[in-house]
Amino acid sequence: MRAPIRGKRWITNVLLFAIDTLVVRLGVSLLMVGTAAVVAERGWGLLHVIQLPSWAGILFAIVALDLALYFQHWATHRVPALWRLHKVHHSDPAFDVTTAARFHPIEIGLSMLFKMTVVAALGLPVLGVFLFEVVFNVATLFTHANFSLPRSLERPVRSVLVTPDMHRIHHSSIRRETNSNYGTLLSGWDRAFRTYVGEAKKGQGAIQIGLEPYQDERPHRLGWSLLLPFKS
Repeated sequence: MRAPIRGKRWITNVLLFAIDTLVVRLGVSLLMVGTAAVVAERGWGLLHVIQLPSWAGILFAIVALDLALYFQHWATHRVPALWRLHKVHHSDPAFDVTTAARFHPIEIGLSMLFKMTVVAALGLPVLGVFLFEVVFNVATLFTHANFSLPRSLERPVRSVLVTPDMHRIHHSSIRRETNSNYGTLLSGWDRAFRTYVGEAKKGQGAIQIGLEPYQDERPHRLGWSLLLPFKS
């Protein structure tokens, strides 16, 4: 990729991240933790019925939210209205940590509202919700990193966690590969629900990143990216 185009792409992705952060992420993340605090005070949700030890409640929160977001991610690929928003993320024709920031603000808002609903329904503890948000954001950056783990590490790490190579397959322009590997933190969900693809058809080094209709400079433009969900 030529340097000027790469720079323009980075700027667009970072600006999308800035918009998401300033408009949605900070405010709604506080609402999410606030929801957990209200739930704890009122005694709402599943965990206030079954009364797990504190450490188990925190672990349950992390695993439950990761599973919930697996299903949310699956839905963004299967429900046409949600795919319109999510394809902003997939329209990036390159793959690196800035891709992790490339989400439409409306999708981020819907995701946060979904997580708040899960927190309230399950009665997840404040600390568990906070720790999940930290781990989730670190995992999102890691899985979009433009590097591969050494072969000696890839297999054992991927048996538990999603790796960059595993998630890179998800960003392939081949439809079967795009509609696979939905996990963010734990890799077991994809295996359990039969959405796991272990190897790219063309091999890691030959994966065409992005979506077939957008293999040009349009995804590098901020305005185009924000308006993409509303285009026919």
